[in-house]
Amino acid sequence: MTGGLLRREPAVLVLEDGRSFIGRSFGAVGSTVGEAVFSTGMTGYQETLTDPSYRRQVVVMTAPHIGNTGWNDEDGESARIWVAGFVVRDPALRPSSWRSRRSMESELERQDVIGICDLDTRALTRHLRERGAMRVGIFSGPAAPARPDELISTVTAAPLMAGADLAREVTTTEPYVVRAHGARRFTVAALDLGIKAMTPELMARRGIEVHVLPATSSLEDIRSVHPDGVFFSNGPGDPAAADEQVELLRRVLDAGMPFFGICFGNQILGRALGFGTYKLTYGHRGINQPVMDRATGRVEVTAHNHGFAVDAPLDDVAETAYGRVRVSHVCLNDDVVEGLECLDVPAFSVQYHPEAAAGPHDSAYLFDRFVDLMGHAQEGVTNHA
Repeated sequence: MTGGLLRREPAVLVLEDGRSFIGRSFGAVGSTVGEAVFSTGMTGYQETLTDPSYRRQVVVMTAPHIGNTGWNDEDGESARIWVAGFVVRDPALRPSSWRSRRSMESELERQDVIGICDLDTRALTRHLRERGAMRVGIFSGPAAPARPDELISTVTAAPLMAGADLAREVTTTEPYVVRAHGARRFTVAALDLGIKAMTPELMARRGIEVHVLPATSSLEDIRSVHPDGVFFSNGPGDPAAADEQVELLRRVLDAGMPFFGICFGNQILGRALGFGTYKLTYGHRGINQPVMDRATGRVEVTAHNHGFAVDAPLDDVAETAYGRVRVSHVCLNDDVVEGLECLDVPAFSVQYHPEAAAGPHDSAYLFDRFVDLMGHAQEGVTNHA
């Protein structure tokens, strides 16, 4: 690990409402801006840092001790770190895991990701919980002046997350294929809006060949892989800005193709069905969120990373242009819509992450549900022309 405590530079975190926190540099030294959000996961920080859904966000870890298992070459959800900045209270002095190849901080430095440590993350989290996610800047070394209030204008000049169209910034530039493990049972066209590596992996384990396509793909691009089903991934930004993907999904639904969406894909399905979306005060982020499957009453502990949600009626079956739709899952903390199920076309989605690589794995059955949906379509059980 580079940078022991004696070598750390002075650093300051400045929120757009004027509150500031003094700390010390962590990772790269310099300045960065983004949206301040907090994650309640006690582990899985490597998966968090490499999740494309965190594009333009500064992540505050609520667990006080981060970095103890180091950094390995297997657990990344993508090929790079996507967060705009990283905030921890007590960084590990050295990694302690047989899987570790280097320290987390050395990886932050290598990828030029600016962070801050040795500050009161509990107080910062409580402030964000009460005031809501907001723009923030981290300034360390020569970029950290004596008076933090001099930096507020820099923070407020940063773009807002509301209205941000970010899928194009994180999507693959070229299509690629993740082969099925063993015999191929189905083929899926997966629209990459910020997809995590574990998603096609879990499909591949179920005999699915996954064709991952850029976010700008057309229905013709989807048809060209001859899919048995279509998947829309997680991703960053405001679903209200994803008009192109909403229209594409409507064409997929019109064609009767089985559909499964996760996170951003859930929000796009909501919009395609005619529902609105809205920004949550501080969002859901972490790997310990309780969600109830309303069909079974079973409560799942789930992984979340979303700052927007679908505005759909919780207690009624809604009539849409695509038939009847019901809310299938709901968050028990605040009654936020966590899943949609179409009753007259082969489509469903969830807001949370059943592919969570760091766990929990309570919701992995949803990939089996997608397999069943495609199987029924092949057998002609459904009649969605």
